[in-house]
Amino acid sequence: MNKETNQTLEQRYKFSIILVSILIPVVVGILFSVKLKDFGIEVEPLSFLPPIYASINGFTALLLIMGVLAIKNGNRKVHERFMTTAIACSVAFLVMYVAYHMTADSTVYGDIDGNKILDETEKVNAGSLRLVYIFILLSHIILSITIIPLVLITYVRALAARFDRHKKIAKITFPLWLYVAVTGVVVYLMISPYYAN
Repeated sequence: MNKETNQTLEQRYKFSIILVSILIPVVVGILFSVKLKDFGIEVEPLSFLPPIYASINGFTALLLIMGVLAIKNGNRKVHERFMTTAIACSVAFLVMYVAYHMTADSTVYGDIDGNKILDETEKVNAGSLRLVYIFILLSHIILSITIIPLVLITYVRALAARFDRHKKIAKITFPLWLYVAVTGVVVYLMISPYYAN
């Protein structure tokens, strides 16, 4: 591909990247608030999914690290495979996350009795860890929305063989994506004691 063709390829995907970057958070936000039981569809909560999608987040973090190590060692093909698999894992996570929340009520951090209301005793028991959890959760959510266009732009620049531009944005995308993957695991580990309630 010559430089002009590469620029055209990058331009061709521009609208799609913008559209997908808007649609994913909007659709996830809508689906997150939809409960199948509200439509008369009785489905057991998919309570087996949280440890699976948390593991996928952990696996994604490993793929990202291995992908960076591969490119630092000059192995572009292996790097490409790791990054493509990381994208697939992120999509799988998203599908499972939405499916779980469509079948189960949200879990409240510190809600020992499982009534979805945090009383004063539960707040005291949760202590400052609750604030840490909320900070990690909010930063995870905000950055998971932010990385959608970053990942797509980074990937398209690699497809277009615009490696100078790819490398420049990858330096931003990688740490943010890694943070989202790792905090996905942390959020699960922090909230999981309250799932059974």
